[in-house]
Amino acid sequence: MKKKFSVVARLHSVRYALNGCCVLLTEEHNSRVHVVAAVAVVILALVLGASVSDWIVLIFAIALVWITEALNTCIENLCDLYSTEFNPQIGKIKDIAAAAVFIASLAAIICGLLVFVPLVF
Repeated sequence: MKKKFSVVARLHSVRYALNGCCVLLTEEHNSRVHVVAAVAVVILALVLGASVSDWIVLIFAIALVWITEALNTCIENLCDLYSTEFNPQIGKIKDIAAAAVFIASLAAIICGLLVFVPLVF
């Protein structure tokens, strides 16, 4: 049976999502590195007068890194829940999830260079 729309339920969803953000920031070292990088990018974009299109690129690049970091953390936590003992298959899964964050970070760096190099020079 389909549930009716509930504003209260939607507000609970937002609360759960914000709780997830807090967990990500407090328990994952790399997420704090991403915060510093994101703040630096935002400050630099403000100082250099980035255009609307520049902001779109930067926001999507930052979001891509955050999304992949969150998913990587989920995958790692699920793997640890499944087994805390060494398992080569779990190691491979974790490495692939980490690769996703690495790829997103490289893409974000390239986006940043494409935006900031013309603004500086």
